Parts: sequence; structure tokens; C-alpha cells
Amino acid sequence: MREFITPDRIANQIRMRRSSHEGSFLIVEGRNDKLVYERFIDRTNCEFSIASGKENAVAAIRILEQDNFAGVLAIVDADFCRLEGTLPSSSNLLLTDEHDLEMMLFKSSASDKILSERGSEDKINKFGQDIRLTLLESGKRIGYLRWLSLKDNLFLKFEELSFSKFIDKATLVIDTGKLVKAVKDHSQKLALREQDIQKSIETLEKTAHDPWQLCCGHDIICILSIGLSKVWGSWKTNEIRPDILERELRLAYEDSYFRSTQLYQLIQQWEINNKPYQVLSPGN
Repeated sequence: MREFITPDRIANQIRMRRSSHEGSFLIVEGRNDKLVYERFIDRTNCEFSIASGKENAVAAIRILEQDNFAGVLAIVDADFCRLEGTLPSSSNLLLTDEHDLEMMLFKSSASDKILSERGSEDKINKFGQDIRLTLLESGKRIGYLRWLSLKDNLFLKFEELSFSKFIDKATLVIDTGKLVKAVKDHSQKLALREQDIQKSIETLEKTAHDPWQLCCGHDIICILSIGLSKVWGSWKTNEIRPDILERELRLAYEDSYFRSTQLYQLIQQWEINNKPYQVLSPGN
């Protein structure tokens, strides 16, 4: 069904909904994004449109802007935009503060709640290191490979990747060589030279980059899941699957966390510039 959702269809649906809804429209990438943002949105004056992907959301906004369609805003993951220096020019297109929405949730105190609930106090104290920094350090390795795939059009596949093939479950350190091989094989890109990819990653690593912009939230959650099964906890794998932890992270994210983000301030500014359209609920 997702393949039938196009930017034109999204734009047309919003145009049609205008006859029954005089308020604003908020375009988001997917259902999980809606589950987070809907808690802070004025549901009476703002309706959601799920674009099924960032590209669809961005293109739909462009189509509606060309028609001078007022009262529509899109929020998408930043991904590597800030690292690439390719920020959107449209005032109707906003980015997450961090690499993606999951990273924005993870940076908040919601992740502390997860660790308090799921982690072993004794194991965490014995670990003796900052857990967030540990996860970021491991996640950076995959982040660089994702970025390289984007920059060099390698079209590597990261969905359903088996992290056990390249991560040390005792230290959570990622072996770059094993990572490259695992992703290459998973992507069925047998012609790619692993040594060339590793050298390209090393070149990227020579310049310091903000890990919050570099790391993908799903990767961080996958590493956290592994950590909670041994390093910081004793859970069975099926009890702390990444999808379970992502859901718990969404539920642990509070209004106050969202109000402290730059994204929240940008939505407020959008409302000022686009009166009378409202997006945020009165309580926010």
C-alpha cells in the first residue's frame, strides 16, 4: 500500500480536506512520528497527514507551496542534512533537532527512565562509564557507514541488519571491518571493496562530527537492546527487542522535554508567521 502513496496524492488529499477543515495540516514521515507529535498538537485545529517517507513529505510541501496553499507544515528527520550543509530553504519544512526523531527522544531524560526501569543498578554502577556516550561512540561507526553510502551512492541496506555479526556483546565495541562486511553482504553488493570502504570511513572520521547528527536512532536502540541483555541488564533478547524499547521511549517522552527543543520553538515561530493557523495545543 505504501508504494501507492505519492507526493501528488498527499497534496491532493490535503486540498480535498480543506473543505471540511479550516485549520492547519501537519505532514509527518510515518505513524511512529504521529504517535509522538500528536500528544503536543491541537487536534481540533490541526490535522495530520502521514507521508510514508521523508521524500514524500518534502515533495508534498513543495507542491502545496507552488499552489500558495496556506496552513501546512511538515516535520521530517534531519538525517545528514546538517552534516552535509543542505538545510531546507522552506519555512514550512522543519527538521528534528538531532539526526532523527528517535535520537531526539534518546537525548532527553526519557532514556534515563528506560535505563532506570530496564537496567540493573549493580551492573550499571560496575560499568562505570557514561552510557549515552558509550552508545554514541558505538553508533558513530554505523553512522559513518550510512553517511558514506549516501555520499557515494552505494545504496547499502541497513534494514534488518544483524548487529551480532559485528558488535562485541561484552564491551559494545563495533569492529569496523566486520561491520563493513556484514552490511556489504546484507546489501548483496559483492563488487564493493571492503578495504576501500574502510579507508573512506577513516577519512570521514578524521574530522570531528556531532554524534547527535551522525548517529541513527534505530542503531542506538539496537545497541541499547544488546547492552540491556548483558552489560547493563539480564533481559532475554525477545523481552527487549528494539521495537519494544522504541515504543517505551516514545511513551516516556514528556511534554516538558519537547518544550525544551529547538523544534518546539520553530513551530511557535511558524504559528506567529502563519496566523491564524495553530499547530501546538493550548497547553503547549
